[in-house]
Amino acid sequence: MKFKFIEAKIAKLLMIISTIIVFWCVSSIIIVIAVKGIPAMSWEMISQLPGDGFYIGKEGGFLNAIVGSLYVVGSSTILGLLVSIPVVFYMNVYLRPDSRFASLARLAYDVLLGVPSIVYGAFGFAVMIYFGLRTSLLGGIIVITLLIIPILIRSMDVVAKQMPRDILDASFSLGATRLETIGVVLRQIAPGIATATLLSVGKAIGDAAAVLFTAGYSDSIPTSLSQPTATLPLAVFFQLSSPVEEVQNRAYAAALVLTIIILILSIVGRVITTRFSKNKIK
Repeated sequence: MKFKFIEAKIAKLLMIISTIIVFWCVSSIIIVIAVKGIPAMSWEMISQLPGDGFYIGKEGGFLNAIVGSLYVVGSSTILGLLVSIPVVFYMNVYLRPDSRFASLARLAYDVLLGVPSIVYGAFGFAVMIYFGLRTSLLGGIIVITLLIIPILIRSMDVVAKQMPRDILDASFSLGATRLETIGVVLRQIAPGIATATLLSVGKAIGDAAAVLFTAGYSDSIPTSLSQPTATLPLAVFFQLSSPVEEVQNRAYAAALVLTIIILILSIVGRVITTRFSKNKIK
């Protein structure tokens, strides 16, 4: 009995220490970005395109990177949801819970989930070379879509698997078709869809390796899918690589904008998840 008490105390102490370490790491990152980014932040930075000599410390901003990130992330998230939601419904409504095909599909998505983003970028780059395509907004959207599809599917699938099977049985017993039952399932996994979307957006907007090979970089805002586009992670990378200290500080300002965007998305995601959770049958 005494040994179990000591074991519980040690486990509690380890959890407290782990929490403190994680909190310290996150706080350190935010503090460093804020301390170095806020002095370089100005309305010019977020409202203007890079001017002549921007990368040697002269006038201009990184509006091109902000708009480019929103283009890539917004489009890829919509495409990813259009592909992922039907897959999740098929695995959890049309297939049996113990289906071998569903198990193999989940294993495949788990493998894809662990593939580094630079591999997706290299794959997209190879495909673009084969078809004679240049770096473009379309290339970035397609690769980021492929990157986030496993995140969306596995996140939503976990929630769908936890849904009571009695809900499906009750729907079928009332004469509903499988297609009509999807509406019932949708209400139950809506919080999971919101969470999965939040996770995928956070992954997509912060990725640099995949878009480096496929989206390229440009100091202007793209007006078509065939033009290259800048993103905030690449803006941070290129500016931080500059030997000019003022340009390096602008990289921290871009990182601060990226952090604020992710924070806003997290808050919105929490609100949406809480709202949809009210309709969930437990």
